[in-house]
Amino acid sequence: MRCAVGRLDVAETKKLAKDATGPLKGIRILDMTSVVNGAYGVQILADQGAEVIKIEDPAGSRGGGGDIMRWSGHLPEGVKPGMGPIFLTINRNKRSVVLDLKTPEGQRALRRLVKSCDALVTSVRYQGMKRLGLAYEDIVELKPDIVFVHAAGYGSDGPYAGEPAYDDLIQSASGCADILPRTDGNPVPRIVPTLMADKVSGLFLSQAVTAALLHRQRTGEGQFVEVPMFECVTSFLMVEHLFDHVFEPPTGQYGYTRVVNPNRKPFKTRDGYIGLLPYTDKQWDQFFEIAGWGETIAKDPRFSDYVTRNRHARELYAMVETVTQERTTQEWLDLLKPLSIPVVRTNRLDELETDPHLASVELFETYEHPDIGAYKQIRPPVRFSKTPSNIRRHPPRLGEHTAEVLAEIAEDEEA
Repeated sequence: MRCAVGRLDVAETKKLAKDATGPLKGIRILDMTSVVNGAYGVQILADQGAEVIKIEDPAGSRGGGGDIMRWSGHLPEGVKPGMGPIFLTINRNKRSVVLDLKTPEGQRALRRLVKSCDALVTSVRYQGMKRLGLAYEDIVELKPDIVFVHAAGYGSDGPYAGEPAYDDLIQSASGCADILPRTDGNPVPRIVPTLMADKVSGLFLSQAVTAALLHRQRTGEGQFVEVPMFECVTSFLMVEHLFDHVFEPPTGQYGYTRVVNPNRKPFKTRDGYIGLLPYTDKQWDQFFEIAGWGETIAKDPRFSDYVTRNRHARELYAMVETVTQERTTQEWLDLLKPLSIPVVRTNRLDELETDPHLASVELFETYEHPDIGAYKQIRPPVRFSKTPSNIRRHPPRLGEHTAEVLAEIAEDEEA
């Protein structure tokens, strides 16, 4: 629980869970990913109970070393570098092992680790894995039933195969950068200001790992799984934005008309903003009555049913904001919630931790790291009634567990 004093400045420190309790308890994953895509996807598996061993590079001639996300952001005064804020949010429940895979010693250690793992997940470009002698064909000789998951930029069958891929590039290539121009008429392509491509691909990756592990459980077979960012993000985007081009020949435009709408936004109130979306005929009728438009709208064929409202969403949403400004945010909540008309208070980023619902479910938790002090985590949001996810390890320091893990595999070989 958090202590509410104006805003939630004082937070009770959570203790790490003692043992894994999630549905993937007993699964061991070798994590050769970095940055956001793979690291985020693998953390989901770690939260769900998988034991994850994160392989990181030693520091180079310019310093650094390990996952590049270790080095971004502003650390508290006195904290040693290497534990950047984004790294902290996507690398908990993992152990960090530093191996120089360009050396025979590093290669031998990795191969011993492979034999103890159920899955290997890598975001290293596949040609790089081949050069290291760590392609699927090499790994399967060591562990025939391994689930080998490659987080690629582009599918291996296409002409872009092997090219570098980052969120900015994939948003640009996948059509994501074309959504805002279709919305507001400004023809300049723009990137959505969140690492959408990385995180969406990470979600695809985590689902792919569990699906392949289920197949292995049923059949005993491992397999190679490719998770290409370009294809995943394009698939994600075009669920709704393929729209009338679903048909051959097309019956209309790309872009879901209700969504590519400059007036689809939080609506201004007298003292703030609300998210508001009457959806059913009944909800719209009720909203029109509250707005004082009942008789007028009843005679307007543009807004008579779901189909016509969608076709005229721009006009409709523009009208909505003319009336929302007449009342305060709380007045709208008090009016619309009893009618089950979908409405929420619009949160700014700095208001999320004090949101009554998020505070109640304790989505944001504070832990005490032995090296960096107090830090926040966003707990696993998915709830398993029988096998709950948990947080049992702090994000690791670079190479924190190298000696520990290598000693474990040496013991396994001796046994």
